[in-house]
Amino acid sequence: MEKLLFCAPTMFGLEGIARDELKRMGMRNVAAEEGRVIFEGELSDAAAALVRLRTAERVQIVAADFAAHSFDDLFEGVKAVEWERFIPKGCAFPVRGHCVDSTLMSVPDCTSIIRKAIAVRLGAKYHTERLDESRGERRIRFTILRDRALIHVDLAGDPLYKRGYRTQSGEAPLRETLAAGLVLMMPWFGREPFRDPMCGSGTIALEAAMIAKNRAPGLMRRFSLEAWEGGERMIADAKESARAGEFSREYDIAGSDIDPEVVELARSNARRAGLDGIVRFETADAREFSHSAEKGCVVCNPPYGVRLGDGIEAADLIKRFGAAMREKPNWCCGILTADPELEQWYGAKAGKRRRMYNGMIQCTYYRFLPNRK
Repeated sequence: MEKLLFCAPTMFGLEGIARDELKRMGMRNVAAEEGRVIFEGELSDAAAALVRLRTAERVQIVAADFAAHSFDDLFEGVKAVEWERFIPKGCAFPVRGHCVDSTLMSVPDCTSIIRKAIAVRLGAKYHTERLDESRGERRIRFTILRDRALIHVDLAGDPLYKRGYRTQSGEAPLRETLAAGLVLMMPWFGREPFRDPMCGSGTIALEAAMIAKNRAPGLMRRFSLEAWEGGERMIADAKESARAGEFSREYDIAGSDIDPEVVELARSNARRAGLDGIVRFETADAREFSHSAEKGCVVCNPPYGVRLGDGIEAADLIKRFGAAMREKPNWCCGILTADPELEQWYGAKAGKRRRMYNGMIQCTYYRFLPNRK
């Protein structure tokens, strides 16, 4: 089977987590770059990554990577790609992308040029002046970053954060990929209690449950790769292999929220995910957080002034929640927030911090870790 170079784009701050995921899968020549992870393999490896990756947004074939300072550079660079390897005769090839800090900053113009260059190449190879695009499609995605053109063939379809269990979300939803990354950055492996006391629609707790069970996040959905020759079988095999690797034991995983309506939404999401017997959701006030276990883990994305509600009320919430957590010195706690004064409100200095983005909002992930022997 043909060896290919793949790219798994990530949200900024999750590159290292996605790299480690791919290495654990046994992928070859894995390397993290800004906003993406590169790896090598066959299409069957891409199928496994699509089904099992928790923190990447997509899996794509790297079709081209070249300097593009002008529209001529872009056209010639794209036209030089062997597009007939990826786009069969009769396939449509919609193009989407974005430009960042580059000489070429017009997305519509870049989209048009890339599409024209692909059409010229395919027209010459398929000996036709007018391409038929009535039989399937191959989605082309591009990024022009600091005058470097990255051209990809998408294998995911819908982005990978769309697991299939969340049809509705709360007022300020957290992507499933980011939620999984927050959990994976904590020293928690499913054996001790896990809590999200500000759970909203339940995403963090549900992703924690899938991590604890080693349940692949892509089992409930379909992928663009399934329309490729042999792709349906590759995805089916990847899902079968993933199911065989699931764990089964007793778990103590729960989420809570002060709003009973979003708690019911979280329960509905848990049912759709097939996790309602593993994750509990209840109505409770985070300011009164308590648990009898000596050790455990909390991960949460609390409301804050930039995102929701009143800043003063949010600060009081964190003050009282921090006081409750200090009664649990052996628990670890991770908080994602845009509030730069989080540590002041919480009442302690974080052992680790990581700059991240929640949508377009720049945040910091504060991790308060006990000194465990």
